[in-house]
Amino acid sequence: MSIFHAYDIRGIFQEDFDEKTAYRIGFYLPAVLNSNNILVGRDCRLSSPVIFSRLCEGINDAGADVSDAGLTTTPMIYWATAKFGFSASVMITASHNPKTYNGFKVSSENALPVGYDNGLNRLEKLVFNNSEIESVPKKGETRQFEFIDEYLTFQKKYLDFDNQLKIAVDCSNGMSGLFARKLYGESNIVYLNEQPDGNFPGHDPNPLNPENVKQLQNAVVENNCDLGIIFDGDADRVMFVDENGRFVPPDLIIGLMAPYFLKKSDSAENVLQDIRTSRSVTEYIERLGGAMHMWRVGRAYAALKLREIDGIYGGELAGHYYFRDFYYSDSAFMAASIVLNLLNSAKKSGKQFSQKISEIKVYANSGEINFRIEQKKEAMTVVRDYFLKNDSPTAYFDFDGFRVEFSTWWFNIRPSNTEPYLRLLVEASNPEKLRDKLNIIRSILKKYE
Repeated sequence: MSIFHAYDIRGIFQEDFDEKTAYRIGFYLPAVLNSNNILVGRDCRLSSPVIFSRLCEGINDAGADVSDAGLTTTPMIYWATAKFGFSASVMITASHNPKTYNGFKVSSENALPVGYDNGLNRLEKLVFNNSEIESVPKKGETRQFEFIDEYLTFQKKYLDFDNQLKIAVDCSNGMSGLFARKLYGESNIVYLNEQPDGNFPGHDPNPLNPENVKQLQNAVVENNCDLGIIFDGDADRVMFVDENGRFVPPDLIIGLMAPYFLKKSDSAENVLQDIRTSRSVTEYIERLGGAMHMWRVGRAYAALKLREIDGIYGGELAGHYYFRDFYYSDSAFMAASIVLNLLNSAKKSGKQFSQKISEIKVYANSGEINFRIEQKKEAMTVVRDYFLKNDSPTAYFDFDGFRVEFSTWWFNIRPSNTEPYLRLLVEASNPEKLRDKLNIIRSILKKYE
């Protein structure tokens, strides 16, 4: 499988790609992105230093300069790209993947995402064209670029509250550990896996895996916390645990944040969700006066769509939250701060996290289920056609797999862009209907497993 994916470049270092690949990516990036000065940050993975060195060598040999941001979160690179007028940037990270992985998240001016459809496809052809590289006569230079203080000042604007909460924060031994304490302080906060460590000794940096959230859930219960917060490896995703230690589905957080944004405008503000988002969220936000828009999964699509509709904010089931005030990009810290503001106010009025979520969630939801299937397109088409024939759809979307809606239930079935999985999510008006529909779909898919 190629390391070039829909949203980024990613794979197992020294297996799927090596130092030579990193150099060639660096060498061809300036031409692909039409840039003579590229901002580069990196995470704490053990392979990041050597990848950084070879990537920058390639960029310099192409005649372009590197602004070295050092160890950063991925959203910091997005913010700095737009804030300081860089025409291109690269974050060296494999996000939530295990420690053997690494890769590159690429952006152009204004922090616009560069995906396979608008640049990575051309870069892939150049990187693997097997021709020898000849560096230009005048090489570029690599210089340090420091902006952490300015970034933290920006983030602190969203912490406008007198903290009444007790909080557990799991940094997953990732990049949030460099900055979380500087933002959230020490009072009434329990920090877990705070030290950045490319071996990820606490757990893999993927909060969507229930095993990786157990430590936080236990800490919330044992310390009588009001909530738990967990970041992924590069701190572009954040997820939450309620006061009972229960994981909160990330799409419901889109709804939870709605009062923060929608109370500030008399006109209907646009809000973005991905194709997997609960109908509960859509209905809740529309009751508050928001106008919901649905689009494809992944930053390469979501950030562009939010900009296109001039949305005030948006989110994904994977725990990415996008904000107009963050250059239409995703920021886990900003999302966490807004949630803290809202829950702090709720506590003052006697409401707990779980109660706020119960005001939003009204449907039975399966969560995303993975099926290891090679014939993904055929399998999902058969599922779609079965229900189009045997039920009466009220809405149909086909821009990221299929989302087919009916009066009392809906499903989304879509192929993974990075793994050999077919992903299914079903939601229904009650648990019995959910179970019935899941059983039908499982029986259809069984013949393809």
